[in-house]
Amino acid sequence: MISRTGKYICAFFLALALVALPSCVTAQSTTGKELAAPESLRLGIPIDCNLGQDCFVMLYPDRDPGPEAVDFGCGRQTYDTHKGTDFAIPDNRAMARGVPVIAAAPGTVLRVRDGVADRRIRNDADKTAVDNIECGNGLVIDHGGGWETQYCHMRNGSVAVTAGTEVETGTVLGMVGNSGLASFPHVHLSVRYQGQVVDPFVGPNAGPGCQVESHPIWADNLTYIPTGLIRAGFSREAPTMDTLWDGNFSDTAFTKDIPQLLFWIHAYGVLKGDIIKFRLTAPNGDVVAESEQPIANPSRSWMGYVGKRNTLERPIIPGTWSGEYQLVRNDRTIINVTRTIEIS
Repeated sequence: MISRTGKYICAFFLALALVALPSCVTAQSTTGKELAAPESLRLGIPIDCNLGQDCFVMLYPDRDPGPEAVDFGCGRQTYDTHKGTDFAIPDNRAMARGVPVIAAAPGTVLRVRDGVADRRIRNDADKTAVDNIECGNGLVIDHGGGWETQYCHMRNGSVAVTAGTEVETGTVLGMVGNSGLASFPHVHLSVRYQGQVVDPFVGPNAGPGCQVESHPIWADNLTYIPTGLIRAGFSREAPTMDTLWDGNFSDTAFTKDIPQLLFWIHAYGVLKGDIIKFRLTAPNGDVVAESEQPIANPSRSWMGYVGKRNTLERPIIPGTWSGEYQLVRNDRTIINVTRTIEIS
């Protein structure tokens, strides 16, 4: 919107319910069915990254036995019948650089698949194209004692093991990708005991729902973070969910002749009623764009931005510009981000 002073404020918020990402296996959930006492299995995370910094858990196993969906933390970062944990990376640029998928525990590779193209699922035609290969490039590891893990959506051509390969915790299996039924770059880890899906955040025999006694099988405690930042930055054109997942808009400087300056955010796990606050500040300290709005609908993946047009009356001046963003939930700030960019 252009005011009479020439300021331009564009606040655009896009809610996207992510495409469902089922595993390609038909194992059943453990909810409602008790298993024999399992032998001990301790899992490392299946991705070589700094969790919470350059990777994050995007989706958790669904613990609701009916048509609804709930994760182990009683949140909504899952979907109906989701049988695994999705360890995500920020975008396809990170995927191209290479983020290793690693074995979560020692074992023997049972079977592998490679050769499935990496592409983000956007519509029904894309879904149909991956019928029966929803897992994309991936593999299954037998850990003994009735335990198996499955790794899905790995990068095309990256699978580094074959059936029969003996692996240890941390053995590189391939690279994080976007193959199969995947709408963002990640590795989907499914855990099974005696053929039944196990939520590693609560362990086997936990029963359905989220308010259950938990015995996690992670080797290290994994903090439940249902809401967080994926990326933030500046652009000279309006971003979309596709361009953000593609890794566009990593600029650290612009010239003063750009048509507009936008400060954008890509986040996950926003909820209805969250308050989002944006501010764009010029080098002289003037606040040229500001917005505060409640979230109308929850979204597993969300983007928004504010910006300023470059006009003769109110030009984009050289210097250091600052963008600020906060997500506030129940009077608590969940995300607090500041970014700067140089205009010459």
